[in-house]
Amino acid sequence: MIYRVRHQTRYDYSEPTVVSYNEVRLCPRNLVHQTLIAKTIVVDPEPAELSERVDYFGNPTWFLAIDQPHAAMEVLVESTVRIEKPVLPIDLSRSPAWETARDQLQSVAGPDVIAAGEFTLDSPLIKADAQLGAYAQLSFGPRRALMEAVFDLMGRIHRDFEFKPGFTNIATPLLQVLEHRKGVCQDFAQLAIGCLRSMGLAARYVSGYIETLPPPGELKLKGADASHAWFSVYIPDHGWLDFDPTNNQLPSDQHIVVAIGRDFSDVTPIKGVIFSAGRHILSVSVDTERIAQMPPLQQAEEG
Repeated sequence: MIYRVRHQTRYDYSEPTVVSYNEVRLCPRNLVHQTLIAKTIVVDPEPAELSERVDYFGNPTWFLAIDQPHAAMEVLVESTVRIEKPVLPIDLSRSPAWETARDQLQSVAGPDVIAAGEFTLDSPLIKADAQLGAYAQLSFGPRRALMEAVFDLMGRIHRDFEFKPGFTNIATPLLQVLEHRKGVCQDFAQLAIGCLRSMGLAARYVSGYIETLPPPGELKLKGADASHAWFSVYIPDHGWLDFDPTNNQLPSDQHIVVAIGRDFSDVTPIKGVIFSAGRHILSVSVDTERIAQMPPLQQAEEG
């Protein structure tokens, strides 16, 4: 599938902003199953500096600086990306027992396992907790296959929690989400990650997009009108596998990966510093449109 993504972000300030510095993570990554074909960024007002780099987690990141007074800032990123349907790396029932995966993360010294170990640790927005572990434990019976357990956890979050925009914000504590059983895709992804880290497993946060309007006869996925979020789990000897608890599915060729990190704070679409005494109003518009369906492309860049 080939998609065109248009992500427009606008900040309106109650008082003129003199200077602003921002990091922008809105460009899809190149992955084994995903190829970025084209990208553009347009900023109004025109920035004094606009540069690009790859951050610690491998995410394409723009830095922009505006050094003139402005009452509003608008950032428009348009991307064209090709997605192939990912191949499941392992039969869910034949993945290692979750205890085996947990123990390997503590004892094996291979570079992939060491890198994955970073995602077993607490991060700014996700802390391991006994309550999260207790919720996860219902899915993690003794010697249960890791992927079966994670699949079950994903399904329980989908059933137990109500998708309710506006009930939470990114600062809402996970235990409050767990208590009220309401939230949005970012909450559900971080909740799952908290549960998995509380079991000693490696889990990471994935931000991106999903198709806005599916083909006739297919259901529209939740979270399609804004940036979406899901999580992935590390399987020793196989790598990372993604799970979307908001839609209770393994992400396929309708999911476009933009950034990967420990939690939302690592992948915030736009974040920065402004010099202003006023407040701001944020408005976001996202459209992800399928523009072509083509035969598979042989591509392998990064996992």
